[in-house]
Formats: sequence, structure tokens, C-alpha cells
Amino acid sequence: MTNKIAVFLGLLIIGFFALDHFVLHWNAPLFLMRKLVALIEYLAIWR
Repeated sequence: MTNKIAVFLGLLIIGFFALDHFVLHWNAPLFLMRKLVALIEYLAIWR
């Protein structure tokens, strides 16, 4: 991955979260964190 692609993807992700915060109000970070917690709990079975 080149630096240009990494910067573009980073700006795209930051832009999505900013759009969600100011315009869409979908609570995307909360949704993603809940899914991450569920994934961590699922993977804890394999310990």
C-alpha cells in the first residue's frame, strides 16, 4: 500500500465519521464498537 492510498483511505474513514456525526446521525462508532465487543466475546471462547 502506498502512502497516497493510505492517506486517502484514512481521510475517507474520517470523512465518513464526520458526516455521520454532523449529518446522518446513524451512531456508526457506537454500532461498530458493539460489533467489536461481540467479536471479542466470541473469540474469547477460543482461549
